[in-house]
Amino acid sequence: MSLPPVSPSQGIALDAAPSSVFTKNFAALLFDMDGTLLNSMAVVERVWGAWAVRNGLDPVEMMKAVHGVRAVDTIRSLQLPDIDPEKEAYDLALAEIADVEGIIEIPGAVAFLNSLPPEKWAIVTSAPLDLAVRRLAAAGIPTPQLMITGEDVSAGKPDPQGYRMAAERLGVRPEDCLVFEDAPAGILAGLAAGADVVVITGAHEAAADTPHMTLARYHDIEVELASDGMLSLRRTL
Repeated sequence: MSLPPVSPSQGIALDAAPSSVFTKNFAALLFDMDGTLLNSMAVVERVWGAWAVRNGLDPVEMMKAVHGVRAVDTIRSLQLPDIDPEKEAYDLALAEIADVEGIIEIPGAVAFLNSLPPEKWAIVTSAPLDLAVRRLAAAGIPTPQLMITGEDVSAGKPDPQGYRMAAERLGVRPEDCLVFEDAPAGILAGLAAGADVVVITGAHEAAADTPHMTLARYHDIEVELASDGMLSLRRTL
């Protein structure tokens, strides 16, 4: 059985202009997790690759379908016979929780997050909470005061619900936020929420065709906190 085609640039033309994030001020920064703050590709390839083989799918093509999307939504989209998407997603999460070998931070992510006021950032991930906490710990990344997971929303990325929820709980407008993402589904979610987007490319190239500003590592940027509480980005020398 073949997987539905996935285009790395699908829908990204919603914002065809290069990002101007260095000329704006932001009320909060919102981060995806996998591929954005940490690199979990080794685990994803092992767990999802094995699942694909068991279900007669091409594991290489499978990797193109899983980035940034809730597991249950990925499985449901395949429309496999005699498969319960909820149960399969649960079992996959357990397998991923048990396997954290090779999970590392995107270079500079920990230092960058530690430089932010804790009330000014949040994580919005498609992963369930237990898996998110496990992976953050494995990568040495601080757990934020606010984390929106795939279990908190009724519609996963590319729906903007998660990013809108995070902004609301931080007490800011989504359009005043800067979203950090790595995958087409997450980019679309950030744009649909009204936020600006920076694309992280340090783990994979699923969004290589994006017109937005891209960063391979966080060492290249730093944040300034203004007297009014707004955040601004600047390039490091």
